[in-house]
Amino acid sequence: MYVALQLMEDEVIAAIGPQSSGIAHVISHVVNELHVPLVSFGATDPSLSSLQYPYFVRSTQSDYYQMYAIADLVDYYRWREIIAIYVDDDNGRNGISVLGDALAKKRAKISYKAAFPPGSPKKDISDLLNGVNLMESRVFVLHVNPETGLNIFGIADKLGMMNSGYVWIATDSLASALDSLEPVDPKTMNLLQGVLALRHHTPDTIEKKNFLSRMKRLRITETPSFNSYALYAYDTVWLVARALDAFLKQGGVVSFSSDPMLRDTNGSVLHLESLRVFDNGPTFLQTILRTNYTGLTGLVQFDNDRNRIHPAYDILNIGGSGMRRIGYWSNYSGLSVVAPEILYKKPPNTSTSSQQLHDVIWPGETAVKPRGWVFPNNGKPLRIAVPNRVSYLEFVSKDKNPPGVRGYCIDVFEAAISLLPYPVPREYILFGPGNRNPSYDDLASQVALNNYDAAVGDVTIVPNRTRFLDFTQPYMESGLVVVVPVKEIKSSPWSFLKPFTAQMWCVTGAFFIFVGTVVWILEHRHNPEFRGRPKKQLMTVFWFSFSTMFFSHRENTVSGLGRLVLIIWLFVVLIINSSYTASLTSILTVQQLSSQIEGIDSLISSNQPIGIQEGSFARKYLTEELNIQPSRIVTLKNMEAYVDALERGPKDGGVMAVVDELPYIEILMSSSNCKFRTVGQEFTKSGWGFAFQRDSPLAVDMSTAILQLSENGDLQKIHDKWLLQHDCSTQDSNVDINKLSLSCFWGLFLICGIACILALIAFFIRVLCQYTKFSPEREQHDEEISPDRPKGKRPFRTTASFRDLMYFVDKKEKEIKEILRQKSKKRRRSLSSDGQSSSSA
Repeated sequence: MYVALQLMEDEVIAAIGPQSSGIAHVISHVVNELHVPLVSFGATDPSLSSLQYPYFVRSTQSDYYQMYAIADLVDYYRWREIIAIYVDDDNGRNGISVLGDALAKKRAKISYKAAFPPGSPKKDISDLLNGVNLMESRVFVLHVNPETGLNIFGIADKLGMMNSGYVWIATDSLASALDSLEPVDPKTMNLLQGVLALRHHTPDTIEKKNFLSRMKRLRITETPSFNSYALYAYDTVWLVARALDAFLKQGGVVSFSSDPMLRDTNGSVLHLESLRVFDNGPTFLQTILRTNYTGLTGLVQFDNDRNRIHPAYDILNIGGSGMRRIGYWSNYSGLSVVAPEILYKKPPNTSTSSQQLHDVIWPGETAVKPRGWVFPNNGKPLRIAVPNRVSYLEFVSKDKNPPGVRGYCIDVFEAAISLLPYPVPREYILFGPGNRNPSYDDLASQVALNNYDAAVGDVTIVPNRTRFLDFTQPYMESGLVVVVPVKEIKSSPWSFLKPFTAQMWCVTGAFFIFVGTVVWILEHRHNPEFRGRPKKQLMTVFWFSFSTMFFSHRENTVSGLGRLVLIIWLFVVLIINSSYTASLTSILTVQQLSSQIEGIDSLISSNQPIGIQEGSFARKYLTEELNIQPSRIVTLKNMEAYVDALERGPKDGGVMAVVDELPYIEILMSSSNCKFRTVGQEFTKSGWGFAFQRDSPLAVDMSTAILQLSENGDLQKIHDKWLLQHDCSTQDSNVDINKLSLSCFWGLFLICGIACILALIAFFIRVLCQYTKFSPEREQHDEEISPDRPKGKRPFRTTASFRDLMYFVDKKEKEIKEILRQKSKKRRRSLSSDGQSSSSA
């Protein structure tokens, strides 16, 4: 600091450096007063902003972008917690603070900040690493200076923290140190196997290669190789030189003046009075910021915050005897395997699917991505809270035998734990007083407050709990339903009439008679069983009609039309019989609701009391979401209270209905021999899951295990072990008596009616055709009987013709055919005799 002030006494117009962010903070205060631009190629502290230090210009990349690159790297590998190890100075604290903000945007966090003072001895660093090694996270972000970083890796290797399962991400200081030490000592490289490191990205241009080639030919023993900071320093010198040249060409004048504010105090050796203010400092500063050229580090240009545009980093994986680049990061396109300068020519794309990196060899020489966390190695098992229930003990209850709890939920959790690829030490702790069901909202709050690590039981996944807890995949579907009591319907002497409506009975009876009549008409001329005295034929019609109901008709059908009608009618009768039987069976076994509640809507509109389970979230849902008055809510302690309240009803101090989750209600109905029924549909959709603290990695692994249980059938086996009882669902679907009406069968009757009408039409057309052939013979017969009757004067001919037609229809088909055959022969003989007479003539 003192040396820097001595340089300022020489009336400088610009300062290049320093390499340390801490010194840059101090010098920035001085250059602000002297109006001298401070251009630094090594101060990366993100708190060095243009607002606080207007004459500070950063010609390298800010750690702000490096921390966001690390956050994207953590998110890419889906880690959720990291441990930050850093030097406790301004640069370290400010960088880690930005990292915490960047991780929060990715739903990750710094679980522990392990800071140590600058210059700490190895023993203190060893104690610090021992402490973090006992913690859960295995992802370490190292943000220290180069010398300290190599010491930390040496200590970590001795502690076994460079083995498989660990993740180390180092900031650019490590890569810069290795680049400066090239060739690197093999022992040093052995310590760093599997480490991920960031390095400032500089494009691989011809100018850069030529520069490095020239530097190697100089054979500088102090600096055998160059890191990225050396390249930034080179570009910084040229930046100031170009700016000065432009400043002078624009007519700028280099002049200084004294500042009365700069005075030495008593005994001061800083000689502040000798410092002079650069008069055209603001103008020269703007000239520097407007400078735009391409250097060894890429495009040298500044944004409004006086940071280099297009910040980018190389992602390196240390392995073997060197560093391998696995990708790049830039604030333009995130993680990529394509160089940033190529992506700048394309539209920006930071979507999750576009983020890519090459494969990594992790510590322990493994290509398998580390899980990033373990259970803390401090002897403490996972603290699991289990609700201490007094009802519905099938789901979870206290047990005398280890592990101290039992039930459906416990078996599912244990089965899922057994599928995890790592052991989970755990301890079950009962939550609740034991004489009543605990509040599940309180249980969730205790997990969120870190009093427990997880909650296992019949915990419903509801929105207000997911705000501060992480739930697994639901292992049981659930939802609120309404339950009401039912009663048996007593049998009636006239129950056999209930399957059909009155209209259906009338139409069915009419069709029996109609079809019987049609069949009689069609069979009368052909079938002797359908002939005889009128009384006998009438009895035949009725007998044949109603005997088809039982398929017991004795009369055989002979005509084709009669058989067609009968086949269609028997099919109709079969459908009607089957429907009648099924409906009558249902009526004789059905149960009826004893209340008028048909679902949640009718329950809301009523003013009757509603029962809920003690400790359930149903109270909050009914009062806050459905706006039901709290005075209507009745808390019920156990299943026996459910049964008693529903049976007594609201008039005797009970409840009109109970609102609870479906798994509880299924057990209630099964245990009460189906005396209660659900009405309406589930009006909420949710499920039961295991609750963990926010961002717990165990929640994700347990969700995967639950899905495996569901796929291999083990989840259903556990369900059947604990919850498979009498099923009331078949009786629960419909408790109302639904009579079968004509609307259910009008299609069948329509088909049958059309078939009958068509058959009658065909029959009468055939009869009329026969009658026209038969009619002339009748007229001739009449003329022979009454030869003196004048033609055209035949009284009562219409009546006689209709009587003749009926007489013709009533004749047997065999007789009609015989008459027509005789008539045909007679006509042929007549034609033959007429021909002979003509020949004689």
